[in-house]
Amino acid sequence: MKRTTSIVTGMALFGLASAALLEVSFAQTAQVAPAADITNTEIQTAVQKSVSQPVSDQPLRMVTINGEYNVGAAVVTRAKTAGGGGALAHSQITEVYYIISGNGTLVTGGTLEDAKDVRPTPTAPQAGRLIGPSTAGTKILNGKRRQVGPGDMIIIPANTPHTFTEITTERIVYMVVRVDPHKVLHAD
Repeated sequence: MKRTTSIVTGMALFGLASAALLEVSFAQTAQVAPAADITNTEIQTAVQKSVSQPVSDQPLRMVTINGEYNVGAAVVTRAKTAGGGGALAHSQITEVYYIISGNGTLVTGGTLEDAKDVRPTPTAPQAGRLIGPSTAGTKILNGKRRQVGPGDMIIIPANTPHTFTEITTERIVYMVVRVDPHKVLHAD
């Protein structure tokens, strides 16, 4: 019985050691993607370029992670509005908003009224390159309304309708991280 316990213990230790060696080996050979830096100066420059525009979505970086998926960052500014505009749902992109300044009402979920596919046009040639395949509607029916302001973060999964129905300050400025698992957006 003692000998069997020793053999089992030895096999268990050998298994743990093998697993540890395998992890070290994998860690040494795994492809490491370089970090992408975005400085505050770059963000502020992008914000200043868009001050006179009602809505501006300034891409800062789009990187491919180990050839498997893309992650992008942009800064968006929206001028004060009380009526809202159309709403969108991105079919393949998840967006994460981080509010830098300003306040507004963000609506997510529900369904899009009068939904139509969004395609690049002569007046909006970046539509597909910036947000990927999407659907636009005139408004959101039965969505969740929330007040957002500086420091708030909102995760908007792919296919989730979203829109700002009101910007209560002169403008709202927020960072957008776009997660692109299908690599439909072009990396830098």
